[in-house]
Amino acid sequence: MIVSQGSLQENHLVLTGEVVRSPKQSTSPAGIAHSQFSIDHKSIQNEAGMNRQAFVRIQVVATGELSHLTRELVAGKVIKVSGFINRHESRNGNPLLVLHAQHIEMIN
Repeated sequence: MIVSQGSLQENHLVLTGEVVRSPKQSTSPAGIAHSQFSIDHKSIQNEAGMNRQAFVRIQVVATGELSHLTRELVAGKVIKVSGFINRHESRNGNPLLVLHAQHIEMIN
């Protein structure tokens, strides 16, 4: 069921996954720290009474103070990320779905 609530639009994602490779650190022209990395999420989800394997690899962007936390991340580290999703364009113009982190929790 789709329910319209005027201009209120939710955009919040929580995903647990394994870091694919160490984050790439950068600084914007405005001096804001950014960190980019990808995580792999694998789970079994119930859909229409049946178990289904779910797998997604998603790029994560952490900005500002949160980007400093990502310096501890290495490939294989399991984390829980919450934030909002946004569309970015790759260098070749392809659309990408990116998770903008608002909270990162280390799992292992």
